[in-house]
Amino acid sequence: MTTSIESAPLPGTDPLALESQVCFALSAGARAMVAMYRPLLEPLRLTHPQYLVMLALWQDAAAGERTTATSLAERLHLDPGTLSPLVRRLETTGYLTRSRNEHDGRVVDVTLTPAGRDLRTQAEKVPPAITAATGLTLDELMEVHAAASKVVSAALRAGVI
Repeated sequence: MTTSIESAPLPGTDPLALESQVCFALSAGARAMVAMYRPLLEPLRLTHPQYLVMLALWQDAAAGERTTATSLAERLHLDPGTLSPLVRRLETTGYLTRSRNEHDGRVVDVTLTPAGRDLRTQAEKVPPAITAATGLTLDELMEVHAAASKVVSAALRAGVI
């Protein structure tokens, strides 16, 4: 028996049953999804969190926008202390550089290197490979994305991220 994320437990069912918990489904699903990415990202020398940083940088570069460490942390819903080691490792790998902004020394600009820009071509193979690995249709994946995005929006409204 399945219930939608929005519905309450059915009468007579245990409200604390593990299988009924949205948090369990999201947690297990997130771990499974990251595990599917791992073999695709290893040849790119990226972890999944680093891949998310690179996605944001590629998006900004395509739009001609400047990226700061603060803007990355906000977009990725990470605190600066979590983002900083990710960015540092990507810099060590040669995919980006960090520099103090020339107009405001408190701001750290994050810029793709040529190697980081070139990596995008290889990374373009990841989304279709993930779609194939899940065995889900594109419509099903879009439904998962929409539901997960609602959870993120609710967390933002609640002030927990």
